[in-house]
Amino acid sequence: MSKVAVTIISHTHDTFDFSLRAVAGKVARTVLSEEKCPFDAEVSLTLCEDAFIQDVNREYRGIDAPTDVISFPGLEFEAPGQFPETSPDCMDPDTGRVLLGDILVNTNRVLLQASQYGHSTLREYAFLVCHSMLHLCGYDHIRETDAGLMEEKQRIIMDLLHIPRDTTEETVRGIH
Repeated sequence: MSKVAVTIISHTHDTFDFSLRAVAGKVARTVLSEEKCPFDAEVSLTLCEDAFIQDVNREYRGIDAPTDVISFPGLEFEAPGQFPETSPDCMDPDTGRVLLGDILVNTNRVLLQASQYGHSTLREYAFLVCHSMLHLCGYDHIRETDAGLMEEKQRIIMDLLHIPRDTTEETVRGIH
C-alpha cells in the first residue's frame, strides 16, 4: 500500500475541535488506497478563508467569488483513477514521493456549509478533502456522467471512513 504525506499550510483563524491534519491524512490515505495508487505521494493542503480563496478563484478560474475548495492536480490522467507512469518531473527528488497536487480548503465555508447541511464540521471538512483528493486522482464533475461517477466514489470513501452524510461530531470521534 502506498503512503501519502500531507503538508498543511494554514492561513485561517478558524478553529476546530478535531485535528485537521489527522483527518486530512486519514482521508487522503483512504482515497489513495481505494484508487490503488501505485506510489508514495505528497499533497499540499492550504487552509484559508474567503478572501484568500476568492483571489485564487479569480486568478485561476476567472470567478470573482469565494468557493469551498479548489484543487490543482499535479498529474495528468488519461482516465480517472488510472495513474500514469511516474517520471522525475513529478517526483520530489528529496523524498521520492510523487507530487500529486495542491488543495485549498476554505475553513469559513466548512463551518457555514456544515451548518447549512445539518452535519458536523468534521464531516464537511473530510468531504471537501475527499472531493479534492479525487480531483487529484483525475476525477471531475463537469459532465453529468463524470459527476455521477465522482459522487459514487465520494459516497464509498465517506462510508469507508464511517462518516455518512448525517454524521454528528459525537459519532466520529474515533477519526481524530
